[in-house]
Amino acid sequence: MWQLFQEIHKNRELIWALALKELRVRYKRSALGFIWALLNPLMMMVILTVVFSTIMRFAVDHYAIFLISALLPWTFFSQALSYSVESIVMNAELLKKIRVAKSIFPLAALVANMINFLLSLLPLLLILVFLRFPFHWTWIYLPIPLISLFFFTAGCAFFFAAANVFFRDVSHIVQIVLSGWFYLSPVLYSIDFLPQKYRLLLRFNPMLYILNGFRMAIYYGHLPTLQNMAASLSLGAITLLLGYSVFRRFERTFVFYV
Repeated sequence: MWQLFQEIHKNRELIWALALKELRVRYKRSALGFIWALLNPLMMMVILTVVFSTIMRFAVDHYAIFLISALLPWTFFSQALSYSVESIVMNAELLKKIRVAKSIFPLAALVANMINFLLSLLPLLLILVFLRFPFHWTWIYLPIPLISLFFFTAGCAFFFAAANVFFRDVSHIVQIVLSGWFYLSPVLYSIDFLPQKYRLLLRFNPMLYILNGFRMAIYYGHLPTLQNMAASLSLGAITLLLGYSVFRRFERTFVFYV
């Protein structure tokens, strides 16, 4: 793990440059450019709010806030993983020409999507003001689930980016898994909405603890229990350690398969 932090510090300028390049390419020839980072979660929130609070009638006060407090971190996780899984393969030509730390490519994808995530907090703030929803003091807790989210996403990114080098089906499988994972995570609903017999199964979902941290701080105005805090940070750290270990184990052979 310490080696990863050394690589990040040593290559921080290159990671930042690659992240900005990815964002420029993503919004190239787009009339609205980076504004899409604000509009995408906002439009998704509006659609889901209409469906689940009006048509399907989820009895939740300020459902828009309830939804977006978990939708934003989920969107970061989903997009960061989708982009990072292809990061090694997409930079094949660079890997063959320059001797560079392979970890910078998944990290650059993560940083690019973290910038998107931070920008997407602006619509959340505007919605809070518009709906006159209170700003809870528990917002100061948000760095904890944010660190957990970044660690967990990075661990998954390293693992699947490495696997995709050898098996290109991985990128397609990840998209399918993410689609199912979304509905099995408490984004649209709270775990309290489920029958008791299903709640235990949901507790095996690592995203439960991370998303719960965001929702508790933003929507409910409460701090998660120490047990949930520890579970969130531990899951993130363990996933990062395992994912990076697998990545390091095989990175020397990437150049022969890309």
